[in-house]
This record gives sequence, C-alpha cells and structure tokens, in this order.
Amino acid sequence: MTTDAENTLLLTTETGTVTIKLRPDLAPGHVARIKELAREGFYDGVVFHRVIAGFMAQGGDPTGTGSGGSKKPDLKAEFSREPHVRGVCSMARTSAPNSANSQFFICLDDSTFLDNQYTVWGEVVDGMDHVDALPKGEPPRQPGKIVSMKVAADA
Repeated sequence: MTTDAENTLLLTTETGTVTIKLRPDLAPGHVARIKELAREGFYDGVVFHRVIAGFMAQGGDPTGTGSGGSKKPDLKAEFSREPHVRGVCSMARTSAPNSANSQFFICLDDSTFLDNQYTVWGEVVDGMDHVDALPKGEPPRQPGKIVSMKVAADA
C-alpha cells in the first residue's frame, strides 16, 4: 500500500498512534487547516473534551471546554456525500454551517445522521483501538489527550 505522506496525519494519544488518511478530494480547505495547525503544534497536548461511547470522540479545542478554537478565521463548509461511518474524521462546528475552526471528531460508530451537515476531512486507517480507548464523558473526568499530531511527511 502506498501512502501519501503529505496527506497522512499521525495523531499520537497516550495509548498509541492513530494514522489518519486526509481527504483533500472532499475538503481541501479543511485538510489545509488541519495540516497547518498540526505543523504549528497547535494540537499537541489538547484533550478530547467530549467522548460519547457508540458515537464519537471530539477534540481540538485548546481550552478543553468545547467552546474554543484557533485564532484563525472559521472555515467555509465543505459538506459532501461521504458517509459518517466508524473511523471517519469530521469537523465540529456550532449551529452555523460555516463555523468550523480547529475542533474535530472521530466517529466511534456509524453516525450517518450527520451526513451532509458536517465536513468529512479524513479517515482512520490504523490505530482505531487507540481512539476507542479514550476516556468517555462530556467532559471525561480524566480526558485523553493528543500527545502530538504531525503530518507524516514531517515526522
């Protein structure tokens, strides 16, 4: 299997590394933002502040509260027909469609009711067990965190 290192993300948690295939074909603006933030070290040390069993794990907020983001402008929605199934990575947002910024979620189970409403930007290709191992809760008592997030080309 050939991997495109420039479009592969290595998200390291306390239990191991999650390999995410980025999907610039679906969401070029969101992929560019995720890579930009990862390269700046923005995600390093950030917690998964909302992890719901059978649904999804959400992180990417530097405040750890679910109401923060990067200082960069919000992104224009790039909704697609790509289904929200187990392992899919998608952007979190407020009720405003064009409000995604730095927060994202990884589907723990099929969540197709989110289709066409959230921007899919990647999919876990290895290490989904590490996502499953994240402490559950809204917020978890001892939240799991992103030890580091890097573009594979830079690792």
